Amino acid sequence: MVLNMTRTIAQVENRSSTDTFRLDVLTGLCQPQKVTPAKHLYDEYGSQLFDQITELEEYYPSRTETAIMREHGAEMARQIGPGCLLIEYGSGNSAKTRVLLDHLSEPAGYVPIDISEEHLHNSAEILGNEYPGLRIFPIATDFTSNVELPEIDVPVRRNVVYFPGSTIGNFKPDTARKLLASIAELAGKDGALLLGVDLQKSVDVLEAAYNDARGVTAAFTLNMLTRINRELDADFDLANFEHIAIYNHERHCVELFIVSRRDQTVRVGNCQFHFAAGERILTERSHKYSLAGFAELARSAGFDVAGVWMDENQLFSVQYLTV
Repeated sequence: MVLNMTRTIAQVENRSSTDTFRLDVLTGLCQPQKVTPAKHLYDEYGSQLFDQITELEEYYPSRTETAIMREHGAEMARQIGPGCLLIEYGSGNSAKTRVLLDHLSEPAGYVPIDISEEHLHNSAEILGNEYPGLRIFPIATDFTSNVELPEIDVPVRRNVVYFPGSTIGNFKPDTARKLLASIAELAGKDGALLLGVDLQKSVDVLEAAYNDARGVTAAFTLNMLTRINRELDADFDLANFEHIAIYNHERHCVELFIVSRRDQTVRVGNCQFHFAAGERILTERSHKYSLAGFAELARSAGFDVAGVWMDENQLFSVQYLTV
């Protein structure tokens, strides 16, 4: 197992992470629709909360995607073929990856990429103990930036990017197209992409998934304010804010907001921001696709859809795209 080759990369990235976080927050809170980029939800505690979200009864995506992987993982591995370098975007705890690794034939290595360095290296160490023959090259970075792959001293038949969890839905279609195009470039000739794509469905099912009864999703979004307080010297009072998730019919997406309970002024460093009662901070969008709509998006980014697997209720899909 290789765990230290990319630590220098991670250190360089992290030296500027606070500055990037500050710029993103200050810029976002100055917008007419206040916003914080979804990627900043995933500090160490945020990543742990998201792992809990994936196990909630209401949150169908993770449970359904895992079932699809278990039922069709062998077929996916046959399409991928032997000797691949598996590159995972937003690896988290690599839970679904294990299902794929159980079926892959002689992978050249595994490159988990995640923005939370501590969570990434903890997960990579656990995975390395479970798969002692697997060469692991963790990279702590934002996968929407330039991703540089480590040098692999064994033959690689093809690069396969694994992008589970319907994270592609967190991006506006134009941004998703650019991200997919960058993945196609990274995968290169004969490369491929295996990713989760959430599908359009009943609004009741969607809104319940992001407004869970236990309040874990609320804790996840409100943790953004805790992080801003801790890292950017701010004074958000979490008791004065709440979480809501609403389906936007025009955009075909669920939108997650932090809502101000009252008129208030909040300080972030040397800057002050006024919130009216009911004013919202947009923290995340999760777009839902039709199969035809996503196929069109994939083609515009340089991919062909070579395989689609779904659950019997067609709530979710796992799609295999070739460059």
